[in-house]
Amino acid sequence: MQNKRGISQAFAAPAAAVEIRAASVFDVFAMSRVLLASIRDLCQAGHGGDAARIAEWTANKTPEHIRSWIGGPGRYWLAERGSEAAAVGGLNPDGTISLLCVAPAAAGRGTGAAMLDHLEAELLRSGHSEGRLNATRTALDFYRKHGWREAAAGGGCCGTPCIAMLKRLSCGLR
Repeated sequence: MQNKRGISQAFAAPAAAVEIRAASVFDVFAMSRVLLASIRDLCQAGHGGDAARIAEWTANKTPEHIRSWIGGPGRYWLAERGSEAAAVGGLNPDGTISLLCVAPAAAGRGTGAAMLDHLEAELLRSGHSEGRLNATRTALDFYRKHGWREAAAGGGCCGTPCIAMLKRLSCGLR
């Protein structure tokens, strides 16, 4: 098989599968890198390239802050492709998806969808029949594509306007 430039891809290594595991304190540096890069590079619609807004949004994404999250009431996961950190996801005990960020290098490769599926399954395992989240403008179409709908109430999150969303969860998920 050849790509658009005529370069043979017959011997190209297949893309590594996404592996999702519970995050630990040993992952805080990788998680911080994913969060900072995702916000900086993929969330332009939310911050418009404004350095002050980026700084506000990323202020609590340091390894020190993330270490306190892992020790808190929420639950967090790290997705990896091969040995590379590819996405970070989180849930609050009330059934809210608190976090879903994808590394720029993993964007558009199914990593976000895999993490979202994982988070939805975790919500079901925890006894929640409905999921909630606050979507940034950047992620709104992604969530819609995966069956989420806008809720009546809107709000802000991460220092940027967000759209409250809901999804009725079922064992089949989709």
